[in-house]
Amino acid sequence: MHLATRVVNWQKLHGRNDLPWQQTRDPYRVWLSEVMLQQTQVATVLDYFSRFVERFPNVRSLAGAPLDDVLGLWSGLGYYSRARNLHLCALAVMGLHGGVFPKTSKLLQTLPGIGPSTAAAIASICFGERVAILDGNVKRVLTRVLGFADDLSTAAHERKLWEQASQLLPLQDLPNAMPRYTQGVMDLGATVCTARKPACDVCPLAPSCVARRQGEPERYPVKTRKLKRSSQSIWLLWAQTPDSSVWLSKRPTPGVWAGLYCFPWFDARAMLQRDVPKRFQSALHDAPAITHALTHKDLYLHPVHLQLPKSALLLKQGAWVGADDWPRLGLPAPVRKLLLQA
Repeated sequence: MHLATRVVNWQKLHGRNDLPWQQTRDPYRVWLSEVMLQQTQVATVLDYFSRFVERFPNVRSLAGAPLDDVLGLWSGLGYYSRARNLHLCALAVMGLHGGVFPKTSKLLQTLPGIGPSTAAAIASICFGERVAILDGNVKRVLTRVLGFADDLSTAAHERKLWEQASQLLPLQDLPNAMPRYTQGVMDLGATVCTARKPACDVCPLAPSCVARRQGEPERYPVKTRKLKRSSQSIWLLWAQTPDSSVWLSKRPTPGVWAGLYCFPWFDARAMLQRDVPKRFQSALHDAPAITHALTHKDLYLHPVHLQLPKSALLLKQGAWVGADDWPRLGLPAPVRKLLLQA
């Protein structure tokens, strides 16, 4: 039996068929789910996806919303460039394509924030295009099945894997087979062919899996180059009034937390103190430091609390935001957590 047929048959019986973005050919919902699922677990995405489609049920409503509203709804999901590109993409679909998503992966890739794998997912699931996806889960499945031992840190090797993935795609009944196959190979990577302790005994591809025959599936995929982690210490001025208003300013673009509302940010405690009016400096109080991990950087955050009357003008940039308003803004996760715990 052809590999694709085994994947399609398995997906019908054992795949994930109850997620809210499945059982639909709506490119808006498939696109939204694909973007949210980048670097993020399904369990985390579920609530965000439901809130998003309730607030923005279609691409027109998303394009018509202010970016601040989009970032506010995205707040806590992380990787905020996804939200900014989501908004830009919605604007492009409305402005360049009359509110209709392109039907080919090639054209989808011309839209902001849509790379080759995301474009392939939308085109194959929604329009039955015979095109291969290659996200992290799929790379793991295919490198193990094929015994693909080339280093995926090299772009040429990744292109080679993509070519082999394309050769494995269904050949018949593409409108029905491609959505099932695309979802199925993702489901296998997420639930069966996992990074650690894969469940080879229940995998439909086990009979033809090179890695299983070798007895070492966990050595695939091969990727030797690792990005070095860096770190940065930041002092955050957490100014608050008796009625729980807080002083917030928008972070510049580009940069960490670009476009989000944040406590004023300083690279040193002395710089923070220097910018606070002298009559308030004696009221500064250092809160416990916290660590926040980004993709390739650890942020060591040092909140410095300051209680002030609301009439005070603290800094040149920023403004007081009331307790009823800041929860709706796009805030970095650690800032939101500090405010909720206060």
